Amino acid sequence: MKIYGSFTSPFVRHCRIVLLTTNLKCDFVEIDAQQSAELSPTKKVPLLIDGALTLTDSSSILKYLREKAGFSYLAEIKDFELFNMTNTVMDASVNIFFLEKMDNIGLNDSKYLQRQNNRVLSGLQELNNAVSVDKLPLTDGEIRLACFLDWGLYRKRIDLSELGNLQCLLELARTDEVFTQTAPPA
Repeated sequence: MKIYGSFTSPFVRHCRIVLLTTNLKCDFVEIDAQQSAELSPTKKVPLLIDGALTLTDSSSILKYLREKAGFSYLAEIKDFELFNMTNTVMDASVNIFFLEKMDNIGLNDSKYLQRQNNRVLSGLQELNNAVSVDKLPLTDGEIRLACFLDWGLYRKRIDLSELGNLQCLLELARTDEVFTQTAPPA
């Protein structure tokens, strides 16, 4: 089994966390955006190949890994909603980031990007209202959110100064050895 991805992707990081916590044998192969465009039919990371099985989305990869290790995956509806809401906000943030980085298109250049930015801001507020965590281990919804928050700060995409519950979640996640072990390179 091999998983392809980058050390900075929050989607890949969640998969790496699950691999470490389940002790499944899997090789991690670091690839960049150009390589993922060539290797993955969806032109993104992560990509998992296990024999004849190819999975191209982190959600299906996580489900596969959890179930292969004998665990349930997003069994509670509130955790599933948290996971999906985080994906929506994270996708918007990643799109803004790459349009700025690759095409030099900023928020002032695009009404669509302004809408995406508003989605990020309102989504962060709603996520802050939805989460209240005070102990480990984190659920998959909470791990997904912590990966996004850490990525957002790493890439200077978000501000958590007014979002106390999100700050607490990230501080708690950062006490988890596996979470810190999978952090993006400094």
